[in-house]
Amino acid sequence: MPKQIIFTDQAPAPIGPYSQAVLVNSTLYCSGQIALDVHTGLMVQDNISLETEKVMHNIDAILHAAKMTFENVVKVSIFITDMNNFAEINQVYATYFNSSPPARETVQVSKLPKNGNVEISVIAVG
Repeated sequence: MPKQIIFTDQAPAPIGPYSQAVLVNSTLYCSGQIALDVHTGLMVQDNISLETEKVMHNIDAILHAAKMTFENVVKVSIFITDMNNFAEINQVYATYFNSSPPARETVQVSKLPKNGNVEISVIAVG
């Protein structure tokens, strides 16, 4: 069961000892993404909607590098620092999953890397 490391310069490079994603057989395990802008290296934190949009954009770039789309996503984990932001995050998130949404959990955590407010990881199947 060989694994293939997925990397794209269209998403932020890992900021630690991990891969953007790993493909095993036809399953893609995507590391959690925060709202780092790949061009500036800065966090997008103007508001929670824009921050979530940047996170989803980063995930999209990684899925594309693995020749997948959001249609391939079967499981999502969302980590947020304030459950009061859930509705706004969910509103942006919903635009990426119009039909057949994946399984998901959302949990509140005390802190995220780079003081982000939302981090999302996905599992996709090709």
